[in-house]
Amino acid sequence: MLYEFKSRATGTVVMTGPVAEQVLAVAGKAPGPQGIFTVEQMGPAIAALQAAIERERTERGPDARDADRDGADEHEADGARSISLAQRAWPLMEMLRAARAADQSVTWGI
Repeated sequence: MLYEFKSRATGTVVMTGPVAEQVLAVAGKAPGPQGIFTVEQMGPAIAALQAAIERERTERGPDARDADRDGADEHEADGARSISLAQRAWPLMEMLRAARAADQSVTWGI
């Protein structure tokens, strides 16, 4: 399942179901087949996402910020690449910032 986020101020952001549901939950929204971020809700949503990203970076250690910036991350014991919340949430956060600046809502649908 894919979530498609849209705004008149930006392009479209598409996320897989589990990623979108995680990001929406952190942003204070209930995952579902349709939804909206109003302009008034965007500031708190961005702040919640940023706070969760900072908590994750603190838990992952001092190299987490460099890994997020470089697009690379520490390999886990089984060799799988771990994708940070910062990497997953960045496209939606940028969309929310641009839409908020343009005074436009962001909607999503499945």
